[in-house]
Amino acid sequence: MFREMRLKRQLLSKEDTQKVLYQGTSGVLAVSGDDDYPYAVPLSYVYDGHKIYFHGAKAGHKLDSIVKNPKASFCVIDKDQIVPDEYTTYFRSVIVFGTIRILHDEAEKREAIEKLAVKYAPDDTEENRNKAIEREWNPLCVLEMTPEHITGKEAIELVRQHK
Repeated sequence: MFREMRLKRQLLSKEDTQKVLYQGTSGVLAVSGDDDYPYAVPLSYVYDGHKIYFHGAKAGHKLDSIVKNPKASFCVIDKDQIVPDEYTTYFRSVIVFGTIRILHDEAEKREAIEKLAVKYAPDDTEENRNKAIEREWNPLCVLEMTPEHITGKEAIELVRQHK
């Protein structure tokens, strides 16, 4: 169903791919937008080893697109080093294909937003995180992406550096 990577020796290991997803702070979510034009939007996220969670407003282009078609892709760029002498970039990135659902269950939504809060404010107290979550709770929408296919890839120059 999903295409195999053409340049297999540039494929990241499962461990390195997950490391990119855990450490990344933002990525680009691509969905099928209005009139079937792709709609890609940069988002903060958290990956828990199984699912990817996003948050945002309860209305807008992104949500309308997800309701119409829950299939999406999400890309995280870990490295993008420009190397002018070689007319190239040394890159490392991960692409996730999967489906997205809007979390309506209060407990699921709370668990996901707490994961996001801990990721982006790890040194804050639980009390402060809870206050921030409560303050933003009513207008908050939380999305859950279930990965179906994940690949990581890096520049051949980085592959050679590892050897």
